[in-house]
Amino acid sequence: MGDAFSQDVREQVIEAIETYFEGEVDLVIYSLATGVRPKGDGEFWRSAIKPIGEAVSGASINLETQQWENKLLEPATDEEIEGTLKVMGGEDWESWIDTLVNSDSVANGFKTVALSYVGPEITHPIYLDGTLGRAKVDLHQTSHALNLELSNFDGNAYAAVCKALVTKASVFIPGLTPYLLALYQTMKEQGTHEECIQQMQRLFSSKLYGSETVPVDGERLIRMDDWELQPEVQAKVTLLLDQMNESNFKQLGDFEGFQQAFLNLNGFGFDEVDYSSPVDIEALSRLKP
Repeated sequence: MGDAFSQDVREQVIEAIETYFEGEVDLVIYSLATGVRPKGDGEFWRSAIKPIGEAVSGASINLETQQWENKLLEPATDEEIEGTLKVMGGEDWESWIDTLVNSDSVANGFKTVALSYVGPEITHPIYLDGTLGRAKVDLHQTSHALNLELSNFDGNAYAAVCKALVTKASVFIPGLTPYLLALYQTMKEQGTHEECIQQMQRLFSSKLYGSETVPVDGERLIRMDDWELQPEVQAKVTLLLDQMNESNFKQLGDFEGFQQAFLNLNGFGFDEVDYSSPVDIEALSRLKP
């Protein structure tokens, strides 16, 4: 474990590639979820989840209190927009790949993919049209530049647009949590719901390596949100959201599944674990990652 932004970690990765992978790797997945990125001079760029241009209101589900909360997000400043681009855009991804290329650590046919999100029109005011969306667009553009660079190795770079999921970040984005409740309810009813592992399995088996040519859309994006954005799914989600409020969100949406996914993500809510058992802190401190 280490700071993925640091030069020290990059050197450790290159050394590990030399030691354990015969000097080359053929795939790099880039997915960093963080709020800060060091500038290198003791200061930091900081990301912000905010709209651009004008304020946006949206509901959020407070998992601690299990309450529906209406929030108003003020528009981002220019500094917050730049900070979000630096933290969550494509600059660091490009720097990582350049580092691996310059150290002769990429194999012929090398692939790299960054994980992204776009979402339906209903979430665009807080996501795609906001600071997060601005950073994701930058990530998508970086994939095109890297794709040209990697042609020298018969390689490719892609951005994979994933479906909306419960993550440590998504549950705190106003306006997105009610959407997640409605989406989970709808996709589970239709038998198309995927959690993170299932979605990544489909990415590898049917997209990156499932055919001779990687399927992409007109913007060269791998669309893992294809099931989410199906018209019949979005029609049902919109219907649920139109009815959902602070009194009925637990009944109309999949609140139980939403809450369980968040607990599992953080190591809780597993039936096979006895959370009342004493914890040996000294034994935990001796564990190595």
